[in-house]
Amino acid sequence: MASPSQPSVVALEGVSKRFGDREVVRQLSFEIAPGSCFGLLGPNGAGKTTTLRMIYGVTRPSGGSLRVFGLDATAARREIRSRLGVTLQDNILIQSMSAEDNLRVFGRYHLLREPALNRRVEELMDFLDLRSHAGMPVETLSGGYQRRLSIAMSLMNRPELLVLDEPTTGLDPAVRLALWSRIRSLKDAGTTILLTTHYMDEAQRLCDRVAIMSEGRVVCDDVPDALIARYLEREVVEFDAEPEEAASWPAACVAARDALQADRRLMLFAPDAAPVVEWVRAQDGGQRRPLVVRPANLEDVFLRVSGTQLEGGE
Repeated sequence: MASPSQPSVVALEGVSKRFGDREVVRQLSFEIAPGSCFGLLGPNGAGKTTTLRMIYGVTRPSGGSLRVFGLDATAARREIRSRLGVTLQDNILIQSMSAEDNLRVFGRYHLLREPALNRRVEELMDFLDLRSHAGMPVETLSGGYQRRLSIAMSLMNRPELLVLDEPTTGLDPAVRLALWSRIRSLKDAGTTILLTTHYMDEAQRLCDRVAIMSEGRVVCDDVPDALIARYLEREVVEFDAEPEEAASWPAACVAARDALQADRRLMLFAPDAAPVVEWVRAQDGGQRRPLVVRPANLEDVFLRVSGTQLEGGE
């Protein structure tokens, strides 16, 4: 949470949103501290995108208090928008124009003029490694370069708050790692970041704090490591199991303190995985089924609190 001397960049208290008779966000409350990376996680239809749209001023709340930079998000939408940047799930680019010209057009939208515009375009091409593709039409760029360009455009106005809605979905691991590095650099420089993602390793690596939403509500909100410690034992033995095994084994294995099941995958949690592995081997009758032993992670917490897996976009 923000300290008294540093008020929250974003503060929601009892925020709701209705579309007709359907309430998609319900009594939502959380805060984002200055200079932090805050992760908003949840399954499809949880209300994440609607929440983001209320924060960056496209959708008005139906009730509650929503303040950004200490300003009322409904009354001060123009001022708030001038101080934030948004990367949407889908790239919004002029396909026939070059990467550099896309940046220049967006810079003029923010009322940048030469020579400041030229300096900012050069800075962003270097920061997102776009220089080698600067003159190429966007329609010829790979998905990774188009994503880099979208993020560069959202940084044109040096935003105090950067909203990243699933920024690395569909990208290869090398591009994801490169973008993670840039996001860390922005946070280290003082930019506050609001991130949604379906990659739990991404949230666990980048976010100082995460909130998990389900059915329009926040069901938990804390530092990632604290959430893992709160909901689960620290080690997991994971393996494929037949339905009858999955139903009976968690209760039979006294070394396991908790269990989760996702499709045919059974996860047994314990302070120490070794006794659980020994027990499973004893039940196998020499089958030597493949086992994975790993630390509990944020995706396990998500499965525990929501009962669903993180897949696809909202």
